[in-house]
Amino acid sequence: MSVEFNHTIVLSRDREQSAHFLAGILDLEVGEPAGMFLPVTTANGVTLDFATVGVDVDIPMQHYAFLVSEDEFDQILARLLAAEAPIQADPHGKHPRRINRNDGGRGVYFLDPAGHGLEVITRPYGSDPDSPLNGVTEEVPGAVGG
Repeated sequence: MSVEFNHTIVLSRDREQSAHFLAGILDLEVGEPAGMFLPVTTANGVTLDFATVGVDVDIPMQHYAFLVSEDEFDQILARLLAAEAPIQADPHGKHPRRINRNDGGRGVYFLDPAGHGLEVITRPYGSDPDSPLNGVTEEVPGAVGG
């Protein structure tokens, strides 16, 4: 039996705002609402089902990482800059306004409107553990820091 990841629920204060933010940055489509969920589906068929929760519910921060091509990364980074979304090269915010070059690729972290940590990478983790670029970060001109 082959196991594939199919969908996950992403809690937010405003499902429309969060779904449209992610879809806009990643150049994806927001699907038709399905009950309480507003879906955004990735190229490999995984659906992120955005749900609005009440103000009395604590939303724990979740992390979602997306693997993209180098060309897609350029377009995503340009959309992040145009949206003036704060970016950083690491999940801890030690390298604001920068991207990382881990595994010989590129990566960037940013937050969605609900405060979830989003990451876009061009190479899977560990795909080139000997890359001289591991640990290297690059400044992004015009970027906003977190």
